[in-house]
Amino acid sequence: MQNGRGWGQDATITPGWGRVGTAALNALKAPETWAPAAGAAAFQIGHADQKVSDWAGRNTPVYGSRHTADQVSDRLLYASGAIWAVSGTAAPSGDGAGEWTMNKIKGFSAEAGGGVAALGVVELLKKGADRSRPDNTDRESFPSGHAAGVSYFLTLSSRHVDTYGWSEGTVTASRISLGTIAAATAWARVEAYQHYPSDVLAGIALGHFFGAFLTDAFLGADNPRNAMLLFEPAKGGGLAMARFDF
Repeated sequence: MQNGRGWGQDATITPGWGRVGTAALNALKAPETWAPAAGAAAFQIGHADQKVSDWAGRNTPVYGSRHTADQVSDRLLYASGAIWAVSGTAAPSGDGAGEWTMNKIKGFSAEAGGGVAALGVVELLKKGADRSRPDNTDRESFPSGHAAGVSYFLTLSSRHVDTYGWSEGTVTASRISLGTIAAATAWARVEAYQHYPSDVLAGIALGHFFGAFLTDAFLGADNPRNAMLLFEPAKGGGLAMARFDF
């Protein structure tokens, strides 16, 4: 990676409160988090949320039918999960087979755990908001689980791409492609009449927040090469350690 470490090498479940706080703040400040969140709030003005949802569900301008849009959103969710798995596998994690395997296990375990946490937050918000879907089914609408899941997978995939050493133009093109997949999924959920625009925008914001937060806090992506501070809780207190690599 940019810090000279292998992907997954510095994954930890005890990053320390300072690192967690910094990672959370940086994830909140990222445009990919606050911009869609602000968009979700803006859609509450003048009943725009309802109007756009009704128009999209009635005209289905991109996918042709609600059923097709629903199917496409499912396929894009699965595809984003596959991109995450492949891009993570391709990230450099060490030269030796044993080192490579251990770092992959650590990295994927951390990212999968973050995904479970993100899903839990989405479900809690759904129950708390208790918003009916546009098609008036009894399933909760806010936020969109599809949008959150795709955004999470693709945020992590984008961080994987950063480890490849590609040219700036290639990295930018890959990010545009990943963003297009997220946008296509979000719109498919609206056109399928399963979600309002604010639902999918909130889902995108949540997915990116968790992806960026997890990478910075638990994968040690910005750890300096020669030193890392660790804290492990223990009975009656904790153990602080400084690890140096040469």
